[in-house]
Amino acid sequence: MKTLAFILGTRPEAIKLGPLVLHFRRYPRDFRVHLCLSGQHREIAQQALSVFGLKPDADLDLMLPGQTLYQSTSRILSGLEPVFESVRPDLVFVQGDTTTTICGALAAFYAGIPVAHVEAGLRTGDLRRPFPEEGNRQLVGRLATLHLAATVGARDNLLAEGVAADAITVTGNTGIDALFHVLARLPGFDWPFLDSRRRLILVTGHRRENFGEGFDRFCRALRRLAARPDVQIVYPVHPNPRVRGPVQEALGGEGHVHLIEPQDYEPFLDLMRRSYFILTDSGGVQEEGPSLGKPILVSREVTERPEAVAAGTVRLVGTDEEKIVAEATILLDQPEEYERRSRIHNPYGDGKACGRIEQAVRAYFA
Repeated sequence: MKTLAFILGTRPEAIKLGPLVLHFRRYPRDFRVHLCLSGQHREIAQQALSVFGLKPDADLDLMLPGQTLYQSTSRILSGLEPVFESVRPDLVFVQGDTTTTICGALAAFYAGIPVAHVEAGLRTGDLRRPFPEEGNRQLVGRLATLHLAATVGARDNLLAEGVAADAITVTGNTGIDALFHVLARLPGFDWPFLDSRRRLILVTGHRRENFGEGFDRFCRALRRLAARPDVQIVYPVHPNPRVRGPVQEALGGEGHVHLIEPQDYEPFLDLMRRSYFILTDSGGVQEEGPSLGKPILVSREVTERPEAVAAGTVRLVGTDEEKIVAEATILLDQPEEYERRSRIHNPYGDGKACGRIEQAVRAYFA
């Protein structure tokens, strides 16, 4: 029997590793699964795990209000040492590009434990965009033993960096596995503030690269769109003060702009499926939207997920006020273009990534 340790700390990690944990627990004779929560985004990560009926086996609960990247990194890294000494995993799984991801990979490297990187190979090629995620995933790419790439493009990025072809498996994205798992039983939620006569633009925004003037331009564009008689905007606002402050100041009094608290995974999916289109800087939303037939405008200058851009379901608009308004207007005023871009085509997966990852792990141990 092999022991697999899954290290996660944020809601996206919980969503994307949750179905994988469930999958491996179907084989108790072959695998012992240990789930460790770093506490990076403790409450919302726990809620996301609960969607899959999961509870962490270890909860480091290390985060402090207002701590810096230096502080969170050092606390997570040192907190994982006794976990690995106790559990003695044969393989450590990390996902994506968060502070927890790089700490999990580095702690495993220090302990001499091989690392499996889920969603490996995402690259923008610019260490400052997004920051610190691009640096995190490149570093994990140097530490990982198994590179579980969601797409052929991600595999090609790894090959270009010198990763051996037999260390890479193209799996699809486990986030799509999670989406299908939840959609099959997703209830309808009550949103009393929604107006059925207006089309819903769902908005998210939290990237450090957009702080400051970027968020100001972003909010001005939203204010202009909300002035249309056929539009309403729902914006679950990230709790970071550098996001919440400018958004509340710019949009707090606007009619038909609903600034709400960050939503749990299931109600957020309900908002996604109700939306007309989505304006976001989130990587996970870029992946999930095409499976729901929703065009996506991405408020970033570059993306590590170019496949949907190539497919036509995603457009990059950055934080350029005029570009955001222009692209949104095309979707709102040109039905044929909207229909073309809302056709369901998802290059990120078919909902079977977990099975491919299982086979890659079995082949590695064999």
